[in-house]
Amino acid sequence: MKVIIGLGNPGKKYEDTRHNVGFMAIDKLSKEWGISVTSNKFRALVGEGNVQGQKVLLVKPQTYMNLSGESVGEIIKFYKLTHKDLVVIYDDLDLPTGKLRLREKGSAGGHNGIKSMIAHLGTQEFNRIKIGISRPAPGGSVSDYVLHDFPKADLPAISEAVDITVKACEAWLREEFIKVMNQFNPTKE
Repeated sequence: MKVIIGLGNPGKKYEDTRHNVGFMAIDKLSKEWGISVTSNKFRALVGEGNVQGQKVLLVKPQTYMNLSGESVGEIIKFYKLTHKDLVVIYDDLDLPTGKLRLREKGSAGGHNGIKSMIAHLGTQEFNRIKIGISRPAPGGSVSDYVLHDFPKADLPAISEAVDITVKACEAWLREEFIKVMNQFNPTKE
């Protein structure tokens, strides 16, 4: 089974915020693959389906961002999976808006959802798709920034990033994540 987790915060209030770009990607995958993500299990909304002959679980933890690892840890234990069986999609302040970076491992980089994942999985080695949201203006509050909606000017870049994320997830169903990284990470300029 392949598990694709989008990080975000539950509830209408947070739906279109920068911090919820992981949920946006899961919603797009749900629509593209015809997998309803409505079952409430493992303190998450989940949906299970079959895509390209591969069993897939789509996950939107409902624990709020900072406790995301609690939900994912339960899923990993229940299905007896390893960190290689999952990919986590989340926002990244250090990437320009709409830019992607795929990684097999790394630190939390100040992202509380990833800190929670590392704590509950017991490893920094898990597949990630980071979607850039840029940083707030100097002196601006990071927490206020990530909990605000994207400005209209950013929506096309975010929509494109989510579309590319779907393609990367589709590729991961067929091949190792390292190959997906080579295909979808931007080349150095």
